[in-house]
Amino acid sequence: MRLLETVAGHEYGAPAKQLARETGLALPTTYHLLRTLVHEGYLRRDKGLFFLGEAAERLSGSGARQKRRSTIVDALAHWRDALGVPVYYAVYREGEIEVVCVSDTPGSPAVEEWAGFRETGHAHAVGQCLLSQLDEDARRDHLDRYPVQPLTPYTVRDNHSLLRRLERVRRMEPVTERQEYALGTVCAAVPLTFGTTAATMAISLPAHQADRLLPAARQLQGEIGRRLGTLALSISM
Repeated sequence: MRLLETVAGHEYGAPAKQLARETGLALPTTYHLLRTLVHEGYLRRDKGLFFLGEAAERLSGSGARQKRRSTIVDALAHWRDALGVPVYYAVYREGEIEVVCVSDTPGSPAVEEWAGFRETGHAHAVGQCLLSQLDEDARRDHLDRYPVQPLTPYTVRDNHSLLRRLERVRRMEPVTERQEYALGTVCAAVPLTFGTTAATMAISLPAHQADRLLPAARQLQGEIGRRLGTLALSISM
């Protein structure tokens, strides 16, 4: 590990003798470890100099992704506790709705995914919010693959009705649904748009607390605005 860290500190590579001196390792030990690391792909050798290899770069990329995910997870947990509601983070990626992470508590549990969130975007606030951020062609493509189907008596009835509803969604306004995905549950989703990435943060509440839904969604939106810079760096994980 010391060798890898030392090599990483030399953008233009370093020879074995310099690496041995900087790590405090014996030269024979350094040569042995360097050969092993090159063989395993963690280092590469070019004209007597050693550089990070593809395997080490993959580790670095994974670490960066984990750090970005941790930023999102910590933010969701903070807002969950501040608002007293489950908080969801989702993105629209490669034509699919992807719920990336959910933060809830035993006292305020998340909505049970009784019907796949990916296939039922028309019925929940997360899906409706993401679809509202797409252009018309992308929306129609999604509905061609996942047509509207009734899940509860309150679910939108057909593709045409859903498209009309999505057209009426005002930019950066929270999207709400009341018992369309699951009876007894209401949800709100706040749009997040960074570049070409459509994303959303959402909350859910029991239907008997529906009067809390929109105020809590607007409070969440304000909290997101205060951490927008940090989130923007993590949103593409």
